[in-house]
Amino acid sequence: MALLKPSVIRVAMAKRVAEQWIEDNARPEYRITAYFGQSSPPNLSGMLKAFRDGGIRLGSTPPIPDLGVKAGFDQIVLWSKDREAMRALDAWLSKRGCETSGIW
Repeated sequence: MALLKPSVIRVAMAKRVAEQWIEDNARPEYRITAYFGQSSPPNLSGMLKAFRDGGIRLGSTPPIPDLGVKAGFDQIVLWSKDREAMRALDAWLSKRGCETSGIW
């Protein structure tokens, strides 16, 4: 019984299909990590989730409907596709005593 050789054509086609899918579906995403300070608002993660859902406003920060919020022990990771809104949120968090670092 002869062993089958791997098909080079299939691998090349799979790579092209995957590359095309990534080009069609990849979108930029901007992240901020906010570290809690002594003067940080209490329940900041709940406040940010309510902000995302339209329940509250945060000063002049524009609404961010696709805001992702992941709370940790001493930090909150936030992400969105809206760069300018994330910069405004970064400024709002800094004014409230949070140390922030972001990926722009």
